[in-house]
Amino acid sequence: MKGFLVGLILGLIAVPAAAYFYLRLGHPPVAVTDPSLPMEQQITNGPLHARIDREMAKGAPISPSETNLLVGAQIYREQCAACHGLYGRPSSFGEHMYPDAPQLWQPHGSGVVGVSDDPPGETFWKIKNGIRLTGMPSFERVLNDTQMWQVTLLLANADKPLPTGVLDLMKQPLNFTPATASETLPETK
Repeated sequence: MKGFLVGLILGLIAVPAAAYFYLRLGHPPVAVTDPSLPMEQQITNGPLHARIDREMAKGAPISPSETNLLVGAQIYREQCAACHGLYGRPSSFGEHMYPDAPQLWQPHGSGVVGVSDDPPGETFWKIKNGIRLTGMPSFERVLNDTQMWQVTLLLANADKPLPTGVLDLMKQPLNFTPATASETLPETK
């Protein structure tokens, strides 16, 4: 009996110690280019979707009017397009994030565009709260609720005909030019 208890205690100590050293010595996949851990998607997606389902708004407090869609498009261009792309213009680095930033103006699956098949409350929740370990920030302190709903309604209607002004805005390229290293880094001697 004494040998069993000693083995049990050593086992209870050895497993957490091995896990601790595995993590502290930098062995887990932490780089974007590393392969996923087994069941990583299932482990992270389950709690995320359960929380969204519990907390998401059931209806939008504003309508998808031309004005709201146009304002949503302007906000989207400023805050979201760098990672999530524009109409016919995918992001140049969104696919190099982990997980990939979804390209919200490209059809996927059965022709669904972006997240237009998600309930608007789910999209609003993601914009407001962000998603840990994905690069998706929280916009709760950047945008007010009306602005977040305007972006939400734009994305919810991405697979429907949009007013000409909105579509024109979503087709224009971003005026983003990365600075060269000499412009951003101090000179070294």
